[in-house]
Amino acid sequence: MKNMTLKEIAVACGGIYYGDDESYYKEVSSVVIDSRKVEKDSLFVAIRGARVDGHMFIPQTIRDGALCAVSEKRIENASYPYIMVTSCEQALKDIAEHYRKSLNLKVVGVTGSVGKTSTKEMIASVLGEKYHVLKTAGNFNNEIGLPLTIFNIREEHEVAVLELGISNFGEMERLAKVARPDICVITNIGVAHLEHLKSRDGILKAKTEIFMYMNPEGSIILNGDDDKLSTVHPANGIQPVFFGLDENRDFYADQIESCGLRGTNAAFHTPNSSFAAHISIPGEHMVHNALAGIAVGYALGMTDEEIKAGIESLVPLAGRNNLIETDSLTIIDDCYNANPASTRASLDVLAKADTRRVAILGDMFELGPTEKQMHYEVGKYAADLGIDVLVCIGQLSEHMATGASEQHSQTQVFYFETKEDFFEQTDRVLNPKDTVLVKASNGMKFSEIVNVLKER
Repeated sequence: MKNMTLKEIAVACGGIYYGDDESYYKEVSSVVIDSRKVEKDSLFVAIRGARVDGHMFIPQTIRDGALCAVSEKRIENASYPYIMVTSCEQALKDIAEHYRKSLNLKVVGVTGSVGKTSTKEMIASVLGEKYHVLKTAGNFNNEIGLPLTIFNIREEHEVAVLELGISNFGEMERLAKVARPDICVITNIGVAHLEHLKSRDGILKAKTEIFMYMNPEGSIILNGDDDKLSTVHPANGIQPVFFGLDENRDFYADQIESCGLRGTNAAFHTPNSSFAAHISIPGEHMVHNALAGIAVGYALGMTDEEIKAGIESLVPLAGRNNLIETDSLTIIDDCYNANPASTRASLDVLAKADTRRVAILGDMFELGPTEKQMHYEVGKYAADLGIDVLVCIGQLSEHMATGASEQHSQTQVFYFETKEDFFEQTDRVLNPKDTVLVKASNGMKFSEIVNVLKER
């Protein structure tokens, strides 16, 4: 890792170096917080976790080849180099910020209440047609995950697409300081994290902190169909670019044609051109994701042909509207996370199926004081949509079941307190050839349900 000598690292994080002079000028090969991922000349940062304190693994990491450790504790009689800091978590961010500043590449920062990951994947797929791209892996989008993602950037990378996730005020500013985005993309302002951010206006304020450390010659790309984002004024002298389904947007789509669970066709319009493309992942929200990808590609000088190829080469991730076909079921695996808006969007996708439609839904977390009503409304929405079978699992989801049952629709409603209760009744609930949506907040671990269904 260039520009990452122990001297530079110690200066970047304001730490005190203890060790020999020769090592002081050596470059580290990687930065890790997981002792199992140490390789020769790694820098190990000892993070205190909820259950495990990384400091206890420092001697082992040195034996496994680490060049140096970052520690909050004085290590008496250490026979190896270490850097002592006040906070290892802050040091991790400071070191990542230093490394980011040394890199000659474009950074695309993606945030929003819903659809961050699917939008990140679309943007990365588009940019991958022209550039060597690094993207956030999994859910590495917080104050620990973002630095670790940045440390994976290497000289050959030309663009990094980084997902930035927050749940409270001030977090985005700290993430933006590390990421230093050239292009900022915001997908929407929903109701996730109301517990801390209180209102959609609060969420808007928190999300737009991403502009604070962006490149003053960069681009701001926003979903203009979102009532809150459409009000955003120029920031840092940068006029926002808007995308959406309205022809007045800078980038817009029309002639949208659903292909059921096989995806969507649409015509896309830029300020200078138009082209048609097929999106393999179903759902109208994917059209918005494609527009975000087009706007970013446009900002980075890509042709329509390159952008179209990137849209059409996108493949779904596990747990993200991933279509799985077994001998007996068609499964829509969308169980990575959930909130009211994304769940409604997934129900809209399910409604396009041409077989019996079954929604297996679980609790949605971090919704604040109105969480019961929000679950009720999702259940009502499923019933109004005409979903054939609604399975609700979890304490909060009981309100979802109530919302559906009170609509007096044809929807058959089942409620189970736990996944295990559902597994005992699976044969009673499901029929061969059903199309089954599986969705809940990540903490519900509904991937277990997907795995069980795949084996039926």
